[in-house]
Amino acid sequence: MLMKLNNIGDNGVVCDFGNEVSKLINNNVIKTFQYVRKEVVTGRIHGILNCTPSYNKLIINFDPNITNIKNIFDFLNSVNISKLNLILERKKWIIPICYDFEMDLTDISKKLKIEKNDIIKIHSQTTFYIYMVGFVPGHPFMGDLDSKLYLNRLETPRVKVPAGSVGIVEKFCNIYPYESPGGWNIIGRTPIKVFNNKDESRPCLLSPGDTVKFKSISKKEFGNFKNE
Repeated sequence: MLMKLNNIGDNGVVCDFGNEVSKLINNNVIKTFQYVRKEVVTGRIHGILNCTPSYNKLIINFDPNITNIKNIFDFLNSVNISKLNLILERKKWIIPICYDFEMDLTDISKKLKIEKNDIIKIHSQTTFYIYMVGFVPGHPFMGDLDSKLYLNRLETPRVKVPAGSVGIVEKFCNIYPYESPGGWNIIGRTPIKVFNNKDESRPCLLSPGDTVKFKSISKKEFGNFKNE
């Protein structure tokens, strides 16, 4: 069951599953998210405007002209997560990455006292689990980085990080969906677009619950991807 429910203002509810970042907790978040979305689509519950899943929380926004906090609380308290029989669509992605486009490997190597090639090997052999997509549209927070590569954010964030840049911070790995400021340690770049606002049916390539492995490619292969 949910750990606790709290309201956010007069038109929001946060479903709190705990403070830990784990696959088990995140799986409960995703299952609840999928269940609520299904109930909205089938018309069994009315007034819900949006659901936003994170590592261990689910935020639900509703229209106070149609429903209220009590109705939402009653609906959520009636859900037994352990008995939800939902088939979650999880995809396994192989994402190409060119490590030649790194921006921080030299500094990472010095900080961690690990050779660059070993950093690349550890990173490319890791299977990453996507806990959430957010911060900016299409931005995946991929967890379970090998603890040997744990790092803090850059002391001075960059004003511009190129689209497709792959970064690491603490236990997480990310992909910048488009050029933006950022303070992650950049170890490479992918030619794959993880967010496409022209695709109305599926603008986000990656989803929470998916897994990602990175495959090393050369600059020439990177260019070929870009030209396709």
